[in-house]
Amino acid sequence: MSRKILIVDDEPNIVMSLEYAFKKQDFEVFIARDGSEALQILEHEVPDAVLLDIMMPNVDGYQTLTQIKNTDGLEHTKVVFLTAKNKASDIEKGLKLGADKYLTKPFSVKKIVSEILELLT
Repeated sequence: MSRKILIVDDEPNIVMSLEYAFKKQDFEVFIARDGSEALQILEHEVPDAVLLDIMMPNVDGYQTLTQIKNTDGLEHTKVVFLTAKNKASDIEKGLKLGADKYLTKPFSVKKIVSEILELLT
């Protein structure tokens, strides 16, 4: 059974490179450009992991994470922040809200993939 990942980011280049990398690892990849789009996808799909940017239009990453954590059926979904917000206070807030990991941009795609694979084992 293939694993599923939801990539939530409003930067097309980031989304494209991550989508390609995860598909090579046999993931089924879903893409959302902001939090509200992500939440719509999550009504129908239960991904193994959500890669979540914080600064996005409409619904930001913090709000999205809070929604995910309060949704029945998504309690086993791993949520990883991938963001340019790298202050200690941002990281602390993200982890307090329930993120499983907090990774900062700029990033190596290879490292992201290995972090996610490690989280899912």
